Amino acid sequence: MEALLAFWDGAFGSAFAVLSATLVRATPLLFVGLAVALAFRAGVLNIGAEGQLVLGAIGASAVALATPTWPRALVVLAMLLAGAAAGGLWAGIAALLRRRFHVLEVISTIMLNFVAAALVSWMVRGPLQEPTRVYPMSESFAAAARWPFLVPGQRLHLGFALGLLAAGMLWFVLRHTAAGFRIRAVGAGPRAAASAGAVDVSRVTARAFIASGALAGLAGASEVGGVTWALYEGISPGYGYTAIAVALLARLDPRWVVVTAIGFGALEAGGAAMQRTAGVPAVAVQIVTATTLLAVLGATRWRARRRREAGA
Repeated sequence: MEALLAFWDGAFGSAFAVLSATLVRATPLLFVGLAVALAFRAGVLNIGAEGQLVLGAIGASAVALATPTWPRALVVLAMLLAGAAAGGLWAGIAALLRRRFHVLEVISTIMLNFVAAALVSWMVRGPLQEPTRVYPMSESFAAAARWPFLVPGQRLHLGFALGLLAAGMLWFVLRHTAAGFRIRAVGAGPRAAASAGAVDVSRVTARAFIASGALAGLAGASEVGGVTWALYEGISPGYGYTAIAVALLARLDPRWVVVTAIGFGALEAGGAAMQRTAGVPAVAVQIVTATTLLAVLGATRWRARRRREAGA
């Protein structure tokens, strides 16, 4: 009971818990969940969101460190562009391998995740290491590169608002534009879409792949700009992998990705509170998270079965 109370207090027990813990942890999951949902909608199994997030963090950090005297608005915009470009470029490598050499993206993106982890380790011990050369991290960002908070006195930052905006834009594009229709058509049946003669399946999947990487890169930019204010070796605790569950639970719908990302943010915040307050081991917290995920999946499966039986 003590652990459950600690979980609730850490996730929803106060305004600070919601605005400075749950929603802050939900922000990268929101961006990366959208990235995975977009790729899966196009029939691309992008498992490399973790690496694309890391590259986005590197790109945004490089810009932040190079522009300490710029006005905040310009620095934030440049960080967003750099993060999206770096993530999109990293996904573009896998897209090129798939298009030119028919390399399965599941394999190439997983391999690129390992390369990205090694790259950030080299960056914080090499070109982007802090001036004293003692710690494996970059120099702290100047004030202009620290993204503004949305609520005074809380840690909820601009990245969350941009994530909501990205979810709305992605939903609109998928549901109400020709490009979105082509993505959905290719994802639903690439052979049927190709036989119709009006859809270049290879081009659509490549563009969706790169756009997915750009969204994941924005997650990295929001982490370094809104939370850490510096580049670290372990900038992501596995957001790219958790986001696969976020997207699948949302049934690849950007509107529901917002809900599931907040849900997983609450699990992360509540789990951390359980460790701090009740002394619950990290493994037990992971078991609670996995059990919750399985319960939600089971309930979804049961509801779908009931609908089929009712319609039969």
